[in-house]
Amino acid sequence: MAQTIGIPKETYAGEKRVATVPDIVEKLIKLGFAVTVESGAGDGASFYDDAFAKAGAKIAGSAAQLWASSDIVFKVRAPDTAEVALMKPGMTLISFIWPAQNPDLMKALAAREVTVLAMDAVPRLLSRAQKMDALTSMAGISGYRAVIEAANAFGRFFNGQITAAGKVPPAKVFVAGAGVAGLAAIGTSVGLGAIVRANDTRAEVADQVKSMGADFIKVDYEEEGSGGGGYAKVMSEGFQKAQREMYAKQAKDVDIIITTALIPGKPAPKLITAEMVASMRPGSVIVDMAGEQGGNCELTEPGKAVVRNGVTIIGYTDLASRLSKQSSTLYATNLLRLTEELCKAKDGRIVVNMEDDAIRGFTVIKDGDVTWPPPPLKLPAPPAAKPAAAPVVKPEEKKGSGTGMAVVALVGAALFALIGLYAPAAFIGHFTVFVLAVFVGYMVVWNVTPALHTPLMSVTNAISSIITIGALIQIAPQVPDGTVRPDDLIRWIAIAGIALTSINMFGGFAVTRRMLMMFRK
Repeated sequence: MAQTIGIPKETYAGEKRVATVPDIVEKLIKLGFAVTVESGAGDGASFYDDAFAKAGAKIAGSAAQLWASSDIVFKVRAPDTAEVALMKPGMTLISFIWPAQNPDLMKALAAREVTVLAMDAVPRLLSRAQKMDALTSMAGISGYRAVIEAANAFGRFFNGQITAAGKVPPAKVFVAGAGVAGLAAIGTSVGLGAIVRANDTRAEVADQVKSMGADFIKVDYEEEGSGGGGYAKVMSEGFQKAQREMYAKQAKDVDIIITTALIPGKPAPKLITAEMVASMRPGSVIVDMAGEQGGNCELTEPGKAVVRNGVTIIGYTDLASRLSKQSSTLYATNLLRLTEELCKAKDGRIVVNMEDDAIRGFTVIKDGDVTWPPPPLKLPAPPAAKPAAAPVVKPEEKKGSGTGMAVVALVGAALFALIGLYAPAAFIGHFTVFVLAVFVGYMVVWNVTPALHTPLMSVTNAISSIITIGALIQIAPQVPDGTVRPDDLIRWIAIAGIALTSINMFGGFAVTRRMLMMFRK
């Protein structure tokens, strides 16, 4: 019998997202599932009941009715106490859970004897799991929205302008943390025309920051900051001191600071102190994307925008929800890809395979048993290093004494002297033309710059051009008295030569044009 997927209305204050959308409902039904949506669940994201019903979903009148009729529940936010009480044994919950930060919730869920898959625990190091990585999709939206909120609170343009009323300098933006959210914020800020700088404890992201048009500001302290799963790690006190000095310098210079620093299972690190805020110019803006975990700024008030010393500090915890239609669509797609992994038979029933590293990684409770944290991933061993090749000993080149060249030059000079003394006068003229033609031809052919061709094609086209010029001369040779006496055989050979070389030249240009078209959008 097919299982029923339930989509409840989110109870978290201000949450506008919904766990699935009408387009995804149709695909879930094709996998064999029945889908039930609580009435009004998608209103905040502009997905209304009639659209869900048209897609094939049933509409439940209340939360109690939905939870009672569902075998699997898709949610965005972690369930509250009332929702946990509505769960029945054997049910599967798929949602953001944050197991490290919510131990009491984990105990309550385990007591209900349910299976829980945490979308915040997807093993990001597995390429196969990236299609289910809801953290990445939500972080990208949050990074974009953070810049929009900063622009709304900022008192002038992001891009520089020169107008009749005066010159407006571009805004300076500093992004602390260049993960997915940070890179999204960098891209949006650069797109709006700001001067963007960024910093991250992981040195490998420097190239990513630069590729997006921002400057990477390095801390003057050597320490590797990469942690597990694509996150940063807690740095040493020496590094943190150097980092604070760099942040203090940037705070005095920039107009907008966007902070994104988070460490799994720990409170957000404090990067921006009250003294740094006081040093910023009035009208500056700080967007603290880590507000939900305590914030990266000492003066952040989670969920609020406050003004301190003339600086607006935005600590909103619902940035993704402020783009609810887009974020709901991406999150629903992540859940669909997960469902496809859980229901490979397409029979409307899921199988939580604990032998699958991807599924095991974010299964935090299995039939009432807490299975979090998961065992370390079994990543493939790096390829064995190839043995170093023995150094190639180059034979010593013997330096020539110059005797051979001198002999060749003397022989050549003697031959030219004999030709000049005994050859007929007409031969001398033709021979001179031949030598000059060889020299000029060599210079013309091999000095062609391959601007629109490959080097080989440039050389062949140059040779073809010389052949064409010679053929044109031979078509109608003139004799000293001015009369033209064409030789039929020579004329037709010249015509054939022109035809063949023309095909080669035009073909070269045609091939080159096709090659250039490959690089155009």
